[in-house]
Amino acid sequence: MFIAIVPAYNEASTVGAVVKSLLPHVDRVLVVDDGSTDQTSSFAKEAGAFVIRHGLNRGQGAALETGHVYARQIGAEYVLHFDADGQFSVDDIAPSLSALQEANADVLFGSRYKTRMAKARVPWTKRYILRPLAQIVDRLFGAVKLSDAHNGFRMFTKKALDTISISHDGMAHASEIPALVKKHGLLYIEVPVSVTYHEYGQRMVSGIVVVKDLLLGRFSR
Repeated sequence: MFIAIVPAYNEASTVGAVVKSLLPHVDRVLVVDDGSTDQTSSFAKEAGAFVIRHGLNRGQGAALETGHVYARQIGAEYVLHFDADGQFSVDDIAPSLSALQEANADVLFGSRYKTRMAKARVPWTKRYILRPLAQIVDRLFGAVKLSDAHNGFRMFTKKALDTISISHDGMAHASEIPALVKKHGLLYIEVPVSVTYHEYGQRMVSGIVVVKDLLLGRFSR
């Protein structure tokens, strides 16, 4: 079974369309509603997703691990991480799964930086501030070297799913996952994926909040 895990927090405006776009490409779509105060859960269910809801907003890492627990319980063979905001393309799913299988790898990481920078249209705050700072944090975690560790498009095999348990509730999970890949000697690949940004010129404060979460996650354990 191939399951897509979609962490979502107040994504009522996009989650339904994302779920519908995913359904032809996977066996099941699981939306983990991380304590949303809007209609994220109801719109996801109406679109055809199985929904698990957190009573409180716990963070993206916690939402993904909730999805992992569910995937383990149903015996999923492959798991896809896919954001609820509509930035990823379902056209990347089949080529990525084929690449993962052909490489006989355990984990696949998507990268917006393996496409042409102009095509990727990465906001400057991500490219020149968040990315370099996040790479420093990744080194502190002892993570494998990636061009885009904080891209939310990932695939796990059952082996990786059974091996990797996310303990960081917030955004620090993006550094924790590649660190666990290295710790457990899992085979990984990185492939280009497209990312469509709906809010150009992303505010610097957004990147600062993410880096703060990463640093707090690193030194609070």
